[in-house]
Amino acid sequence: MPSSSSPEPGFARDRFVLPRAPDGSDAVYLAGNSLGAQPRAARDALLAAVDDQWARVGVAGWEDCGWWATPRRLGDRVGALVGAAPGQTVVGDSTSVQLFGALVAAGRLRPGRATLLSDAGHFPTDRYLASSVARLTGLRLVTSSPPAMVPDADTAVVAVPAVDFRTGERWDLAAIVERAHAAGAVVVADLSHAVGAMPVALDALGVDLAVGCTYKYLNGGPGAPAFAYVAARHHDALDPPLTGWTGHADPFGMTEAWTPAPGVGRLRVGTPPMLSMLALDGALGVFDDPDAADLADVRAASLALGDAFLAALPAVDVVTPREHDWRGGHVAVRVPDAEGLCAALARRGVVVDARPPDLLRFGFAAPYVTLDDARTAARELSALLG
Repeated sequence: MPSSSSPEPGFARDRFVLPRAPDGSDAVYLAGNSLGAQPRAARDALLAAVDDQWARVGVAGWEDCGWWATPRRLGDRVGALVGAAPGQTVVGDSTSVQLFGALVAAGRLRPGRATLLSDAGHFPTDRYLASSVARLTGLRLVTSSPPAMVPDADTAVVAVPAVDFRTGERWDLAAIVERAHAAGAVVVADLSHAVGAMPVALDALGVDLAVGCTYKYLNGGPGAPAFAYVAARHHDALDPPLTGWTGHADPFGMTEAWTPAPGVGRLRVGTPPMLSMLALDGALGVFDDPDAADLADVRAASLALGDAFLAALPAVDVVTPREHDWRGGHVAVRVPDAEGLCAALARRGVVVDARPPDLLRFGFAAPYVTLDDARTAARELSALLG
């Protein structure tokens, strides 16, 4: 999807409906790292699904409207955004469900090994599930910061995020994968704070399994279905723990025993949530239609937004690395009363989010955030801090 020239930040702003500020104008919406703004195409796709598909054809939509094939079709669209060749990615179910399945399946790829090595600062769901998976499977859970991870011959799985959800620090996935593979372990990467914000090269990096949400930088809507990736080299051995009927090789055969579908299709579990799937289908056009910006350009625009914000900030404690190589899609600052400041900014028309106890996060979703937005946010924060 190369573009002829790098776009300015906010290059697709007219394709979004932004939340409103208290005065009725468009808000400065810097919470896309938590929930992306609404693409107009997502709304159109959702209305079409309700009025032109569900209402008109009913159950025939599974075949006539292509609903049944949507998890794999959307999987390939999302896969293209994270450097995955077709046939390795599937969309459906929540991030928690996808992550649970990936962690257990990853452990089963390395029988006889006893350790699950996970990021100590992982997103809470990742930490909770790692603990649960360890209890269920008998693995020993060991935690560490990603740069300090040292897998050994007993390590089965290394679970890491691409970007730290609190600080916005971008981890070196290439180095983590290299160390894990040298020890014979497999890597499960959480891309929730990376997909749609920057290029990710899963195949080239050699990542084994990955998951991610689609409601942040992909703008799929609240609770939009998540995705799971499994490298093709693992497909024949892939043994998922959730053996649902849609992941069966012959789902409508209704056989007594479960026979896995070929490849990544066996990760399908329950009936796909078609309305949210089709809203995501519309939203992805921001990234993969013929006029879409290259993800490298999206990344460059996001970094330019962060630079403008940082340059306009007062003397506050910035916990996100300023270096481009180590910065994700959002910038976090440490302030007193983060939740109070978050609410005060909202009253001034600047929407961000807070993470306890003392972090404000400013998300720079390049398709709809402008340089003026970034500077306005810094100016309003400065005014509140006095």
